[in-house]
Amino acid sequence: MSGARRVVFWRHGRTTWNAETRFQGTTDVPLDEVGVLQAERAARDLATLAPHVLVSSDLERARVTAEALASVVGLEVTTDEALRETYAGTWQGLLREEIVARDGDAFVRWLAGDDVRPGGGESRIEVAERVADAVLRHAEALPPGGTLVVTTHGGAARAGIGRLLGLPVEHWTVLGGLTNCAWSVLEELPDGRWRLLEHNARSLPEEVEGDEQ
Repeated sequence: MSGARRVVFWRHGRTTWNAETRFQGTTDVPLDEVGVLQAERAARDLATLAPHVLVSSDLERARVTAEALASVVGLEVTTDEALRETYAGTWQGLLREEIVARDGDAFVRWLAGDDVRPGGGESRIEVAERVADAVLRHAEALPPGGTLVVTTHGGAARAGIGRLLGLPVEHWTVLGGLTNCAWSVLEELPDGRWRLLEHNARSLPEEVEGDEQ
């Protein structure tokens, strides 16, 4: 366990668009007051993991969330546009009911996990490839046993996690969504594969004792 590298996928804090169920995608929406408080609270917990590297989507809501952790642990945040949320084309800025009214069939298929292009934007596979590639690239800077915190977005996180776990795209929906400022923790296995330790958590990973270790 001590030599295994870990990656923490951390979703940004709440925005007004989150509260309104308005599709954000790559629109650069800032945190609201609740989101700022969520980031500060979560940062105090994540700091106990003693992360070695902090990387974030360059969108403001993720970057500001990451900076809350950076201020506690004394690290710099590296931004990477490859960690942005899914580009959702014409759906961006629309309320959920507006998307249903305009493009209901595609929206239902997208929610079910089909690899459709939301609003003519990016497919899940495209998002997964750019996110997973970025995570692995930044993880190269980790020492044995080091922890990388990746501050990103709900859809981008699920796609990246699914890719790193080696799950077929049609199975990615078995991973529930991340709530604002919740995180998932992946650990590298000796053979280079990754396993999921925590998902949609607001608590910290603990050692597993017994036969399931």
